[in-house]
Amino acid sequence: MAEAIADTRRLFTKPQNLNDAYGPPSNFLEIDVSNPETIGVGRGRYTTYEVRLKTNLPIFKLKESCVRRRYSDFEWLRAELERESKVVVPPLPGKALFRQLPFRGDDGIFDDSFIEERRQGLEQFLNKVAGHPLAQNERCLHMFLQDESVDKSYTPSKIRQA
Repeated sequence: MAEAIADTRRLFTKPQNLNDAYGPPSNFLEIDVSNPETIGVGRGRYTTYEVRLKTNLPIFKLKESCVRRRYSDFEWLRAELERESKVVVPPLPGKALFRQLPFRGDDGIFDDSFIEERRQGLEQFLNKVAGHPLAQNERCLHMFLQDESVDKSYTPSKIRQA
């Protein structure tokens, strides 16, 4: 019986030049959720978040975009992805029902620490979802990230590579 001998030779790679070393990465997708803004008063009060996208992935029509979204828009995106795609969709940060109760000693869901915690959770959610190759084909994700407003009566479809 012949013994297997490990091949320890180095792979030959092409020499790296300055553009390869310090140029833009071959494929990147950066999504930041920032600048929370609370709008309205009383029961009509809500918080919006700025969603910034930078990418060089050919599937996205815009290489940079900036839109404002509220928590209910994130819930819509999650529901659409669960319904339309084969992707296992991560959970959103919680609804914080106890923070919505009256007669609390703080601002409830409008408390700065809660808004920051939710912002971080929404950013993690979006980066996980948008980083998934199958989710990147979903029209709802593109609309959420790049269109000024979300058309919740859209016709679900796949995005074709440009």
